[in-house]
Amino acid sequence: MKKRVLATAVAATTLALSGMAQAEVKVGFLGGFTGGIESLTPPIFDGAQLAVSQVNEQGGLLGGQELVMPTGDTTCSDASAASNAADRMVNTEQVTAIVGALCTGATIAAANNAAVPGGVTMVSPASTAPAVSDLDDNDLVFRTVPSDAFQGEMLAKLLIDKGIEEVVVTYVNNDYGRGLSDAFTTAFEAEGGTVAENLAHEDNRADYRSELGTLSSTGVPNLVVLAYADTSGQTVVRQAYESGMFTQYIGADGMVGDSLVEAIGADVLEGMIATRPGSPELPGTTMFQAQAEEAGIDPSAVFAAQAYDAAFLLALAIEQNGSAEREGLNEALRSVASAPGEVVLPGEWEKAVELIAAGTEINYEGASGTHEFNANGDVPGVVLEMVIEDGSFTSKGYVDL
Repeated sequence: MKKRVLATAVAATTLALSGMAQAEVKVGFLGGFTGGIESLTPPIFDGAQLAVSQVNEQGGLLGGQELVMPTGDTTCSDASAASNAADRMVNTEQVTAIVGALCTGATIAAANNAAVPGGVTMVSPASTAPAVSDLDDNDLVFRTVPSDAFQGEMLAKLLIDKGIEEVVVTYVNNDYGRGLSDAFTTAFEAEGGTVAENLAHEDNRADYRSELGTLSSTGVPNLVVLAYADTSGQTVVRQAYESGMFTQYIGADGMVGDSLVEAIGADVLEGMIATRPGSPELPGTTMFQAQAEEAGIDPSAVFAAQAYDAAFLLALAIEQNGSAEREGLNEALRSVASAPGEVVLPGEWEKAVELIAAGTEINYEGASGTHEFNANGDVPGVVLEMVIEDGSFTSKGYVDL
């Protein structure tokens, strides 16, 4: 009797667990929860989670299934860690799609070693290097953030407009740093500026004084650091200040974090200039800001809006595709993101489900842009000027073309 009762209980539990599994759709999140952008990753994840919560609060997807988001840590700079995290998502978690990764090297490793072989669509909210555009990805890798080919051009223009016509550059020696440095240098010199010295440096080292000595020997006081706020970028700027070598610090999106200011000192970094991708002034931007603030999320956090859009777009694509299968999801993603179609804005999940059920084409216009993906899965965008004022990075508006 006990055996029969136990067998019945096990069978019932197995059936219940099977039913739970069938009632979930998984979209993974790959981020640098440790490493060079560990202070930037939590608000990016919060942006994606806001989209997940809205989908579930408004009835779920595919007839009431719950959207869940397992996470994986890429460490940002370790290709093996990124590959292993992606492999777990694709082959163990059996995700339908992935938001991420964040750092470019992690996205490339995850795509090449797991996502593309597994037929899994990825949408990165933060991988900005031009190298992503060149992936042989079977049209499976997209991003909701513009390429650094654009950000580098905008940073160059911003400095020229400010009368900064001579700089030295050091960049982290990976896909992100190299791509951004190349784009910036080409644009800066085309605008009439001079890059007196341009040196790569390795991430996660304790001492960059040799590189700084070479850079300072030029006599140029303007130091451009294209790296990460929580690792090499922070160390480079600290040692540059300690040696009294430079008077103006300049960075890009990887450096825009208050952890940099807290670690080095607001008085030291007052007036530092940087750029980061932003969101155009569209109805979706305003709606996301209100929704994020209501949820206790900072809508201005770097890449938070792009992460929200990546997650919401993938949910829309799954609904449009009509199943949690991976096949066909990339085509559905292009469909829901592009005109023509009835416009769907952030948070309008119920509206989108009704339109899709009725066979009506939709066009998502999101928190960070319209996301008309080109052939490489890239989107147009805008770039913000950021300046450290009163102890934190402050937006000074868009950098104009």
